[in-house]
Amino acid sequence: MRLAHTLQAAALMKTATVVGVVLVVIGIVSLALGSIRYTKKETVLEVGPAKVTADRHEQIPLPPLLGGLALAGGIVLIVVGARR
Repeated sequence: MRLAHTLQAAALMKTATVVGVVLVVIGIVSLALGSIRYTKKETVLEVGPAKVTADRHEQIPLPPLLGGLALAGGIVLIVVGARR
């Protein structure tokens, strides 16, 4: 019974550490980039079989608070995972 509890605690520790590292990476990338940029093709004109398309550049802003919270949460999970 004790071995099962130890294995379960080790698995939980590893999961918390992995999730913490992922959150730290997401937080750093979010703070460094500030937004996610992508390109979208758009049909401007369509006459018969001929099409005219244009590339439209879009971006999704990432609030610094989101990056900071992800970074802080990741650090907490890493510390909690290391203590168990």
